[in-house]
Amino acid sequence: MSEPTIGEQELALLRYLSDRPGVSVGQVADAFGEERGLARSTILTMMERLRKKGYLSRRLVAGVYRYSAQTSSAELLRGLVGRFVEKSLGGSLAPFVAYLNETRDLSDEELKDLEDLVSKLQAERQKGGGS
Repeated sequence: MSEPTIGEQELALLRYLSDRPGVSVGQVADAFGEERGLARSTILTMMERLRKKGYLSRRLVAGVYRYSAQTSSAELLRGLVGRFVEKSLGGSLAPFVAYLNETRDLSDEELKDLEDLVSKLQAERQKGGGS
């Protein structure tokens, strides 16, 4: 079975929560919700949806539910990118590489990270006999 879909606002909330384990709805509403103009009830609804989708867990502590992300932000993003490549790009990275080639918004650090990744992939391929 495929993982449940996640919307932009849910993703932003989940990324926020991945860095803050064991937070209450009130704490999230005061910080994350307030800066986005979201009511406490909206935050509660989003957090419960994410919990039902399996992205969050909760535990009762002193009469208050505390929520934690099930995966790190990095793991979540890797999974989302992987699903995007499989579903939207038919499993091919070529359109993504073409996009990167055409964009002018890459920072020097991002370009260096890409170069490092390509070098690492080439080294692993050579070590494994290549394909």
